[in-house]
Amino acid sequence: ALVGMNGAGKSTLLKMLVNLEPADEGSVIMPKGISVGYLAQENDAGDDETIYEMMLSYQPELVGMERELSQLEKTMQSLQQQGGISGSADDAGQETDPVLTEAIHRYTQLHDSFEQKGGYEYRSRLEGTLKGLGFSEDEFYRPMNTLSGGQKTRAHLAGLLFQSPDLIILDEPTNHLDIAATEWLETFLKNYKGCVLIVSHDRYFLDMVATKVISIEERKLVTYQGNYTDYAVKSAERLKARLSAFYKQQAEIAHEEKVIEKLKSFNREKSIKRAESREKKLDRIERIEKPEDINDRMKLSLEPDIESGKDVLSATGLSKSFGDLHLFDNTDLFIRRGEHIAIIGDNGTGKTTLLKILTGLEDADGGEIDFGVKVQVGYYDQEHQELSADKTLFEEISDAYPSLDNTRIRNTLAAFLFTGDDVYKKVSALSGGEKGRLSLAKLMLSGANFLILDEPTNHLDITSREILQNAIQNYPGTLLYVSHDRYFVNTTATRLLHLNSGHFFPYEGNYDYFLEKRDTVEGGQAAAYVVSDHATYASSETPAESDPSEEKASAKDLWQQQKAEQARLKKQKQQLEECETKIAKLEEESADLDAQLSDPKNGTDLPLLQELTKKKASVTEALEELYTLWGELAE
Repeated sequence: ALVGMNGAGKSTLLKMLVNLEPADEGSVIMPKGISVGYLAQENDAGDDETIYEMMLSYQPELVGMERELSQLEKTMQSLQQQGGISGSADDAGQETDPVLTEAIHRYTQLHDSFEQKGGYEYRSRLEGTLKGLGFSEDEFYRPMNTLSGGQKTRAHLAGLLFQSPDLIILDEPTNHLDIAATEWLETFLKNYKGCVLIVSHDRYFLDMVATKVISIEERKLVTYQGNYTDYAVKSAERLKARLSAFYKQQAEIAHEEKVIEKLKSFNREKSIKRAESREKKLDRIERIEKPEDINDRMKLSLEPDIESGKDVLSATGLSKSFGDLHLFDNTDLFIRRGEHIAIIGDNGTGKTTLLKILTGLEDADGGEIDFGVKVQVGYYDQEHQELSADKTLFEEISDAYPSLDNTRIRNTLAAFLFTGDDVYKKVSALSGGEKGRLSLAKLMLSGANFLILDEPTNHLDITSREILQNAIQNYPGTLLYVSHDRYFVNTTATRLLHLNSGHFFPYEGNYDYFLEKRDTVEGGQAAAYVVSDHATYASSETPAESDPSEEKASAKDLWQQQKAEQARLKKQKQQLEECETKIAKLEEESADLDAQLSDPKNGTDLPLLQELTKKKASVTEALEELYTLWGELAE
């Protein structure tokens, strides 16, 4: 993995490796015969060739061999039908056509080579790769020039993986993938025999596939062994050590400068010479540059102005369709104060539509929505449609919050890295990441106690994602959000809803818990709608003979089982902590008894020694029981 802040040069470095960008200095050296495949963030529009034809272009050798084998088969069949009329005699005395002999020889050689190179599996691999990245069979023959930008990127990624080069270089490969396609890509790359170099902001993805991380830090490359989590820990330790070295040197320099100044103040020849000697020594010191703590750059703090009531949202019977596309039907949603709920699911299943319905930007086909007492909603739109393109950044904030003075507005924008004349830029001139930061600034100022966020980490670099993540983790209000960022979901969600085939499957935990329970919960296609402590349940689309009331009960039982499991684990964790406390107390008591037993002053006091020995035996027995219990609980 190659990581670094936006603008650090990650994409530029990848382009230099594949000769798409010239280097000012240095050279790129690769062994002869190494094949390299490169996926850019943006891919040019294709011509009228289909996706399938584009995929075949990534395996020209196999396609050529297949075409030649087919032609040879036709040639041999034609020659056999004509019969040999000249040439050498075979063992039976019959003559063989030398053209047919040569064709058979060539066919045999080519067939063996084709088979060794996987020629008889390559079309099934082609189709499997396309399906894994989210293309249906109906889309295989769509012209490339009819695809969206995201679809083109996915298609080129499929072609690159199908090509199987020695080195795959991927620039943000998950940008246009939903969770299912990303998981497929993870499995593919983990089992890939070649080398992979990836730029990605998807930390969960990097945790799953990376074995080494190269970080661009202050225009230098620093290598860390391990996955992203390993890198994050080691990088923080390295930064801490470098900051410590910097401040230590600064203190030494300051001390030396004071000594020099003091020596000069004596105004004696000997003192002045000593001062000059120290100055020369100080000038020769190699100064340590202060490391930039990037986590301190953007300042984001989410604090509600007031606390909402216990019941934040009650939505019942929600339904939404677009023509023949039915997103969800008769869905119930109940949210309590303090919950952090993530909605996940494939692209196009209706996640964003649900958020727009809840915020009044989209009308539901049916159902009711009621917000609780003192609920103040703050909405983050992934398309940033709430921003006015013709306004400046300063106007965007001042118009939304007219009570703020100029200093507060500038300070707020500076906290989100907009300084100087940046505040007078038009919103229309901002990049996706900059619009994201501006939207976060407005969200911070809102003081809302119920945040509804649609893909809040889109276009943010890893550092900005981590800053947002920390702010969300410390947010005391209520949160409902849609995200494909599994690392973000895993660290911020207390409850998760998986939107699958029009149904919301509930999970009382984070993304890791969802992965653990998904097959059990959804394997039988039992449909459970959104639930909470006092939720009602809606039945799924089932055969006519099924009883909806039974499905409601089944869904309720499923959710209650999950709640019971969470309660059991919480209780066991508490028991484990209590056990450890008791062990520490008894170990301290045992050590005290040992000290008393070995004290020479007690050597002649037989009754006291007997009492101490009895207590020691009792403590030892209790410790053995606690050690056993601790082992069971820890297991």
